Amino acid sequence: MPTIMSHAVAAGGLASVLTTGRRLPPMFWGLCAGLAMLPDVDVVAYAFRLPSDSMWAHRGITHSVPAAAVTAALVALLTRRRLPLSAAWLWLCLVVSMASHGLLDMLTDGGSAVAVWAPLSSSRYFWPWRPLLVSPIGVAFFSEWGVRTLRNEIGWLWLPSLLLVLLVRAGRATVR
Repeated sequence: MPTIMSHAVAAGGLASVLTTGRRLPPMFWGLCAGLAMLPDVDVVAYAFRLPSDSMWAHRGITHSVPAAAVTAALVALLTRRRLPLSAAWLWLCLVVSMASHGLLDMLTDGGSAVAVWAPLSSSRYFWPWRPLLVSPIGVAFFSEWGVRTLRNEIGWLWLPSLLLVLLVRAGRATVR
């Protein structure tokens, strides 16, 4: 998996593109980042020694697009009155933020494949191209492996996210 920070950065970039030109409160950005990181709560499954192909194991249902859609709907319903976006647009931003997690995990060079369509399907997937280093979990993160992972993510996720945001904003400014 990419680091949780990189999940938040990528989701922030996507949400920024979806809402270009809008000034949004910190709550919106916190929700996008939080939902992008949320799927990794399933690491608790390691304590239960579940088979890696279980829907409840790491990269199972919490990493799926259907789970992102349902979770985003609940969060949008709870927060829509406090944010200056339509309920549908807020839902779209939140579902893209959360769904990006599993889709990014599919780009890693290790770990389990992702149950992208759980619970509709138990099949697990990786993308054919996997340039991201899998992140160490726990204290192992504070090692040379963790440093290599962050460097890799800065090149493959952080800088492209920044570039995408800048290009979209420049394009919007040109249109005006």
